[in-house]
Amino acid sequence: MSLDAYSPPQIAERVEAFGVAKANSPWLRTLMLGILAGGFIGLGGLYFTVVTTDDSTWHLLAGGVVFSTGYMLAILAGAEVFTSNNLLAMAWASRRLTSWQLLRNWTLVLAANAVGAVGLAVVFVFSGLPDAQDGAVRARAIDLAAEHASLPLVHAFLLGVLGNLFVCLAIWVSLAGRSVTDRVVGSILPLSALGAIGLEHVAASLYFVPRGLLLSWIDSTAAADMPEISPVGALTSTVAVTAGNIVGGSLMVALVYYVTYMRTAHHGTSRDTLA
Repeated sequence: MSLDAYSPPQIAERVEAFGVAKANSPWLRTLMLGILAGGFIGLGGLYFTVVTTDDSTWHLLAGGVVFSTGYMLAILAGAEVFTSNNLLAMAWASRRLTSWQLLRNWTLVLAANAVGAVGLAVVFVFSGLPDAQDGAVRARAIDLAAEHASLPLVHAFLLGVLGNLFVCLAIWVSLAGRSVTDRVVGSILPLSALGAIGLEHVAASLYFVPRGLLLSWIDSTAAADMPEISPVGALTSTVAVTAGNIVGGSLMVALVYYVTYMRTAHHGTSRDTLA
């Protein structure tokens, strides 16, 4: 059994096969794994919030690393995340998935991610954790929600493009590994960039924004001196981030690699020669 990493053409084949398997998975399994994934990403967001109450450069870097916990859980424990499922576009481009199968998977997983993320946000709000560090955790949670909700649409879209570019490249690199250690080491730095740089991906927004809104609604007195969170701004920003995520993951990763490796193979060139 080889200990070497899979080559890029082999990774492309694995991504295509995984895309077909995910799209054909029973809907209940997809739904449950999507709910789990929303919770997992939320756990990473919770960890990030506590670590970055002091938003210095080093705390943001550390926050980025701990934020990757959520995706590590999704990768290693098995879950369905909308942003990484944008890689299904490779199997769609190969005509192994129909447009209906692709959109059905994305819609179901995104809705399930929202359920898991909002559910964890509710647990956090009533857990007493917002009062930790003399209320600094509450303040940071509201600040993060306000930052997400107040993004100009162009910024939200482009930060979403960059965010899912990092996420899907992290998933791509993780599929090069043959062991748990390989997958963790290969993906942790790309994933940490999300929190450290301040990029956007919708799975995290579905946790950060509802959490901040809940905190500001439940304890309006404590939130009076905090930034105002606009529900309309939150919704439009989330839509823009989602669109950016699709472009970053599907177009800039999945379809680029499809053209590079899979399209040539499907037109008769041996994949062995590509390696």
